[in-house]
Amino acid sequence: MAKPGKKRARAASGARAGSRSEEPGEGGVDEAVAFIAEQVGALRKLAERHKLDVLHYLLGMTKLEADEHLRLRSKRKLS
Repeated sequence: MAKPGKKRARAASGARAGSRSEEPGEGGVDEAVAFIAEQVGALRKLAERHKLDVLHYLLGMTKLEADEHLRLRSKRKLS
């Protein structure tokens, strides 16, 4: 457990912390959000199957947010 006033070290992720730029060879924001939406959908089904109501609800909200993000991005691209 971290002591008060000290920050825990983050694991190296290969990208700068807080960086929103895309690294070469990685998908863009839309691809990341689509992947998250797909995975959250599967996790939501798992939570439902095991009657984990709060997780089911929260994962549903996360899926809605990801889908909305994709919808708005595609709408902006059409303009």
